[in-house]
Amino acid sequence: MDLVHAVYEPEGDGPFPTLFALHGFGSHALDLVGLAPGLLDGNLLVIAPQGPLRIPLGPNVYGHGWFPISAGGPLDLAAFDAGRKALDAFLVQARQRYPVDASRQLVLGFSQGGVMAFDLALRSPESFAALIALSSWLPPELARTYLSLPAHQLLPTLVQHGANDELVPPERAEQSLRLLRELGVPVTFKEYEMGHEVSQESLADLDRWLGGEALG
Repeated sequence: MDLVHAVYEPEGDGPFPTLFALHGFGSHALDLVGLAPGLLDGNLLVIAPQGPLRIPLGPNVYGHGWFPISAGGPLDLAAFDAGRKALDAFLVQARQRYPVDASRQLVLGFSQGGVMAFDLALRSPESFAALIALSSWLPPELARTYLSLPAHQLLPTLVQHGANDELVPPERAEQSLRLLRELGVPVTFKEYEMGHEVSQESLADLDRWLGGEALG
């Protein structure tokens, strides 16, 4: 397969409800797959691809991302499109290789991975049972491109954000909520006393939401 990835596969033959988990800027494929045992009693197939962009973090130390990023700067649409195409191709390959239940596919993204998750689900809302964005944002220049697409009202969406997020300010989450509502997306928003992270409280809420609104 074209992208390095990590997989958590439940016991049994499947097909399984499947969560595509997209890491943040500077991270790697293993970052989010560790959430799997705490979600739906470990009964989700979790597939976590690694972004194609290699990011130097220090001497001989590298992280990965989906597109170049600059604090507060506009989205580089050409570079974003390259990451989008790599992710689209990966999903085709993953659905062929792993026991994915096509009717119960979900996408989750943390931080920059959340931008990719927003894009995946909002471009093709009929393909996903739910969308989850953690500590992330929806760029307005992308949101405008989804206005003519149908069925956003059938895409349950959970947005979680930290009130003390130092990397993606809460104001960007609030802007994302406004854009989602303009698209008719049924969104649930939860804010926590935390920074740029996933806390035990937010993970427990995510688990409950998955078992209720998303897959219940």
